[in-house]
Amino acid sequence: MYLLLAAHPDGAAIQEINAAGVAVAEPRAVRKVDLAVVVSGLEKSRPRWVWNRTQDWYPAMLQAGVELERCHDLTLCRAILVHSEFTAHTDYARSAEKLTQDDEMPVPPRVLQPPPPPAEQDALFDDLVPRSTQPSLDEIRAEFAAQQHALGQASKEEGRQHRLKLLLAAESAGAMIAAEMQFTGVPWQETLHEEILEGHLGPRPPAGHRPARLEALCNELRGILHSPKLNPDSPQDLMRALHRNGIEVKTTRQWELKESKHPAIEPLLEYKKLSRLFAANGWSWLDAWVSDGRFRPEYVVGGVVSGRWASRGGGALQIPRQIRGAVHADPGHKLIVADASQLEPRVLVALAQDSKMAEAARDKDLYTGIAAQGFGGDRSKAKIALLGAIYGATTGESGRLMPQLTRTYPRAVGFVEQAARDGEGGRTVTSRLGRSSPPPSERWIRSQQSTTAEEQRRADSIARSRGRFTRNFVVQGSAADWASCWLAELRRRLRTARADGLPAGELVFFLHDEVMVHAPAESVEACIKAIEEAAAAAKELLFGRVPVEFPVSVAVVDSYDKAK
Repeated sequence: MYLLLAAHPDGAAIQEINAAGVAVAEPRAVRKVDLAVVVSGLEKSRPRWVWNRTQDWYPAMLQAGVELERCHDLTLCRAILVHSEFTAHTDYARSAEKLTQDDEMPVPPRVLQPPPPPAEQDALFDDLVPRSTQPSLDEIRAEFAAQQHALGQASKEEGRQHRLKLLLAAESAGAMIAAEMQFTGVPWQETLHEEILEGHLGPRPPAGHRPARLEALCNELRGILHSPKLNPDSPQDLMRALHRNGIEVKTTRQWELKESKHPAIEPLLEYKKLSRLFAANGWSWLDAWVSDGRFRPEYVVGGVVSGRWASRGGGALQIPRQIRGAVHADPGHKLIVADASQLEPRVLVALAQDSKMAEAARDKDLYTGIAAQGFGGDRSKAKIALLGAIYGATTGESGRLMPQLTRTYPRAVGFVEQAARDGEGGRTVTSRLGRSSPPPSERWIRSQQSTTAEEQRRADSIARSRGRFTRNFVVQGSAADWASCWLAELRRRLRTARADGLPAGELVFFLHDEVMVHAPAESVEACIKAIEEAAAAAKELLFGRVPVEFPVSVAVVDSYDKAK
């Protein structure tokens, strides 16, 4: 059962359709004040809600106490279908391509509009019905029908149509999870955060002033560098001071500064570290992003071309170790932090169907297994070689170790090498479930018209750069596919436990291959089981019953800083 949800002058319009997007009932207008109650009642029949964007509707539903099971996010699904290799031959993809190529490009349908800025999203979050600029019910029905038709036209070779359907479902589930995690929030103790800041920086300074510890380091640097007016926060000012003192660096990056033995380097590195803490997660950040004991970041599902998430604000994907102690479970609860060990290398094993590398990973650390098979037991060399193959590091030690890795695992290395050749040649590569890499850039296209030796060298460099991107894209994108399925499966299991009246945890944080569940102490074991079962299910959804393990490391802690 599919239910469309769209804006309407009276509040909202709801209509039942079939899987092809054909209406099976007349639309129903619902007043704004009645929407939450109506949606809650309809949810009992377990429909799949079809809407323009999840963030337009679901946050308000959550505020009204209504949690939904599943949806189809038209905007997220369109982004996948338009570019996927699996649907590139369809009318849907061709019409989208024509839109971008026409000299007089028509105004795209409203379902193509980008998300509103955060300020507008906050307004939507506080209101049950989005603004009237939303697409109509007819537009949403037409877009859904077009997407379903494109799926029907998708290649059935090697189960591609089924995998693409799975990706769309997982992406839409991810949108709901992102809204739920923002609504629930990461448990955060402001007093602990303030104590951490005071321990590193000193008391909270007046607005516009440096904290005491930063001010002391600034004065120390001014004395050592003989620059009484030095502003260490100004790269230009700092660079001039360093050069005047014989510190010949090209940048002020940490790795380059560490090459100098000058006495200013140590306090400068300390200043930079504390300055980042003050700017990124200091008192102003705490005031803006944490309230009522919760940090509620704004996630952007599929915000990276590979399918990884991004964040729109608050630095959700960059919680530094210095402040993780402030992420603290509520009384009677625990934080369950789980991460998929060596996810991308293990995904490569499954993609390449490299049985020898799969054996190296069985019941042990992958790098240790590879070291035993081909690198004389040297784990560090095995890790450098494998990551070099995935990320295209062909120089230095990685380059020297690549021949040995290739001899030992020709299938795995051959898989990423082919992806690199495809990228260099202007072709796209595709993740396991069907997310494809962007087409070649204008710069790549222009480079192919080179006529001189110098232009050809530049063209080769541009091609190699794209090859490094596609080499990693196919692995990182497939890892993102796995993580999306892991999240969706875990959410389903936690929801089932709550529906059965059992104590269950809540998903509160996600970062690439790591999840955090905030759970009542008595439900910890059940939550761990759900996490591990969801990981196993995700592997089988993507790859079937392959002999590749996707182990999950689990830590049960009171605060995030104790997880690793």
